[in-house]
Amino acid sequence: MRIIVLQHIACETPGYIKDLMIEDGVDITTIQLDEEGLIPEDLNSFDAMLCMGGPMDTWMVKEYPWLLEEKKKIKEFVVDLKKPFLGFCLGCQLLGEVVGGEVVKSTPSEIGILDVNIHEEIKNDALFNSFPKTIKALQWHSYEVVGLENNNDITLLGSSPSTKYQIFKYNSNAYGIQFHIEIKSNTVSDWGCIPEYKNALEDSLGQGALKKFEESAAINMKDMNRHATILYKNFCKLI
Repeated sequence: MRIIVLQHIACETPGYIKDLMIEDGVDITTIQLDEEGLIPEDLNSFDAMLCMGGPMDTWMVKEYPWLLEEKKKIKEFVVDLKKPFLGFCLGCQLLGEVVGGEVVKSTPSEIGILDVNIHEEIKNDALFNSFPKTIKALQWHSYEVVGLENNNDITLLGSSPSTKYQIFKYNSNAYGIQFHIEIKSNTVSDWGCIPEYKNALEDSLGQGALKKFEESAAINMKDMNRHATILYKNFCKLI
């Protein structure tokens, strides 16, 4: 099994899901886009694509011109080749854009270990059918996907009180997940060192919020890793 991973900053990897892939002997190709990594011209040899989060936003094409090529490649993989895709946070927003949605400022930003409500539509879904009605999830975003209501190829699978498109599916092969199901025990502390993330955290939750965030993540880590395992195992069945 060959999986291509699009990364936008070195510390935002597939995390716990990457550990599971390594255990399974998956052939992982990582493209570090912020370090001038280039997405291969021929994507046919890859069985699936993961697209991770990052401190930039989808509209920052002047600052990060490689976003334009990334969007084209995601569209090719998802729409043309119809191959399995998982997008997390920024990756979710990039998917939303390429299938006709819009990415807008969240009001307010959504940061913390918060509830995501899973919709009844999951009962027929290949990835999320065994998820409980509500899960705790790590949120760390200031933008979100909107405008997919009239797209008949979209199925809304999960929402939170402030973000409608927490989980959505395009056709049966591509999933956008706004939250971070891939986190590990060191994720919050590592991301807290990134200025953009730290500023967003403190703007939302106040000075000194990082320690409380770490504690809250640790309390819920076992369940979050269990959900990541279910997601990964089901995703492999699509490949």
